Amino acid sequence: MVMVPSRSQCPLPTIPTRRPRRDADLAAARLESCADARDPPRVHARLLRRGLLLLPFHWNALTRAYLRLGAPLASLRAAACMMARLHAAAAKRGLARHPFTESALISGYAKAGDLGRRAAGCSTKTPHRGLGFVERAHQRRSQAGESKEALALFHDLRRGGVVPDDLTMVSVASACGALGDIGLAEQLHKCVLQCHRSGRLDVTLTNALVDMYAKCGRTDLARRVFERMPARDVSSWTTMIAGLATHGDEQGALDMFHTMRREAVPPNRVTMLAVLSACAHGGLVDKGLGLLKQMEDGEIKVVPTVEHYGCVVDMLGRVGRVDEARALVERRMPMDGNVVIWGTLLGACEKHGNVSVGEWAAGKVGRS
Repeated sequence: MVMVPSRSQCPLPTIPTRRPRRDADLAAARLESCADARDPPRVHARLLRRGLLLLPFHWNALTRAYLRLGAPLASLRAAACMMARLHAAAAKRGLARHPFTESALISGYAKAGDLGRRAAGCSTKTPHRGLGFVERAHQRRSQAGESKEALALFHDLRRGGVVPDDLTMVSVASACGALGDIGLAEQLHKCVLQCHRSGRLDVTLTNALVDMYAKCGRTDLARRVFERMPARDVSSWTTMIAGLATHGDEQGALDMFHTMRREAVPPNRVTMLAVLSACAHGGLVDKGLGLLKQMEDGEIKVVPTVEHYGCVVDMLGRVGRVDEARALVERRMPMDGNVVIWGTLLGACEKHGNVSVGEWAAGKVGRS
């Protein structure tokens, strides 16, 4: 197992001199070319003892060496150690609370996999807490799946009197949807309305609210928000269609799609995936086949991809029309199948007892 010095061993910033800088550069060059997994921790320890980790370039060489030689955790720890050292340098020079410095520190800790107390500390110790910086912290936490922490940070900011901007609200709505907590979702919606007393919400923010309610299982509230939108884009329609399809209202999803087309909103690739998925789960085979034909003929201006064909294969397989699914793949699909399609076919063959198509799909899996 590759060992790496802990963050507590990170030296405080030192003033570089010509000789230490040259020694550190030589060590970085060695790290770039080393092939022995035992070299990076040895060089790392020596550099720490002599205080020679001077610049981000030296730390980057170290983190790359760990990663290249199969030690990703050691690489992350080294990256977090670099951020702690740069953070200390910023604090020593009185720059740690500058909004641009804070934003960079939040981003750096996040990329280093350290979204715990260190990243949070950058936000809670800041008296002004600029909104751009706050949004970045929320986005990083939400992307890392830390929805509860993102919401806790949001509540702290609200108690501190900070009025969040739309980008922050979008990331918090995503966190609420990920948790599936309808109580939190309604609280956030109330906060959004309080911050926009005119009632005019940005389309992106409103789409996020629709998605949030749909993921919480409240498609009725999602539809209410959707219907009150003064303007809708393709993402608005797609979000609503996908929400209805996911929660078992396949006919509602299709009706929403037809309304979208009547209002002359062109669907995109994601829209068609949501509609075909609704047809598959609702057993609406003829409608699904008709939509795919319209895509192939250009009546719907979306070129079918392997994912769209995969939805139709799944749709046919669910109702036992396995031979038709094979014919679709062999005769109509212009690209090679993938493991997902072969696996879907195998599952359908096992369920419906179609041995011949099952053997054919199994042979495709072996060659893919």
